[in-house]
Amino acid sequence: MIVAGLPLWVWPGVALVAALYGSVGHGGASGYIALLVLAGLAAERVAFPALALNLIVAGLAAWNFHRAGHSRWKLLWPLAAASVPAAFFGGVWYLPPHIYRIILGVTLLAGAARFLFLQKAVAARPLPAHFTTMAPFIGAVLGLVSGLVGVGGGIFLSPLLMLLGWADARETAWASAVFIWVNSVAGLTARQLSGQADWALVPPLAAAVLLGGAVGSWLGAHRLPRIVLQRLNGAVLLLASVKLLWV
Repeated sequence: MIVAGLPLWVWPGVALVAALYGSVGHGGASGYIALLVLAGLAAERVAFPALALNLIVAGLAAWNFHRAGHSRWKLLWPLAAASVPAAFFGGVWYLPPHIYRIILGVTLLAGAARFLFLQKAVAARPLPAHFTTMAPFIGAVLGLVSGLVGVGGGIFLSPLLMLLGWADARETAWASAVFIWVNSVAGLTARQLSGQADWALVPPLAAAVLLGGAVGSWLGAHRLPRIVLQRLNGAVLLLASVKLLWV
């Protein structure tokens, strides 16, 4: 059955993706891109609506994890401040998909394997003395890549924060959600100004994404154990890597 030009299975699919990604503070853009491409849409058409749907889920996740007491602004602001202008410029540029698919896919696959096989929850250590020097550079690189690829950047930030021991699973989820939200706004603005905007798919899918994101982010902030969140992070990275390498 076709509804609004899309197969009916897309709606429960995006709701499930929003719940899974929202539970670990991600917006789900890479998952929406994969589903919409599988539904028969051209890859170049789906980056913009994926970023727009990101805003809904990442906003819900940031709110739920903040309300649960997992926000750390000292960790986030140096990363986000540099990432936003970089994401804007990345959204303006065009990068042939085959250049970044393999590199990013393999990188995410390695991160997924790490999270899926960790035997205990990561505990946050104090931030290193050189953090405020390193963070803007890291944020700029992640923002640029996010803008080029058409995702919010949390898919890259979350494994970095936990593997470096800068945040635990829930602090990482909050930081990733805010990082994704601000970078998605930058990327959307750049695509709007450069004539790449296509809002047609956003209203039909918004309700499904809102429902899935609300349920998933609440469970992640209040109910799921940290080790489960790490496993879910691994699953999200695995899905994203499969999307990049094979879809």
